[in-house]
Amino acid sequence: MSVINGYCKEKDINFDKDLVYGKLGENLANQIFQGQFDAEVKTERNIWETTGNIAIEYLCKKKPSGISTCKSKVWIHFLSVDSQFKGAFIFDRKKLKQYIKDNYNNLKKVDGGDNNESRMVLLNKQNIMEVCGF
Repeated sequence: MSVINGYCKEKDINFDKDLVYGKLGENLANQIFQGQFDAEVKTERNIWETTGNIAIEYLCKKKPSGISTCKSKVWIHFLSVDSQFKGAFIFDRKKLKQYIKDNYNNLKKVDGGDNNESRMVLLNKQNIMEVCGF
């Protein structure tokens, strides 16, 4: 029985079950990064750290854009501070779009982007958990 950094596989009663779930995540990541299906990738810069919100664009220059026109299977939202990667959210794009549609009247909307020509909904931590079904 080997112990590595305090972990002992033989004593982990959930190892086989956990391995199955781990493989699901690995397979999804491989599919995304190997280009087996499209992913829309956005990067949230700096302000999310103080507001706790991420912004999802739906209009630009008064025309549908962003989540409104995206056809990708997956929406990846990276979080950065001073150009340093801090984390990310990976959403099923259809679920994210449906959540925004269903909750549009209750979500905060802001203008932003170049020349403030984009319209965005703000999602906080609670909204993000709800998109994921929690």
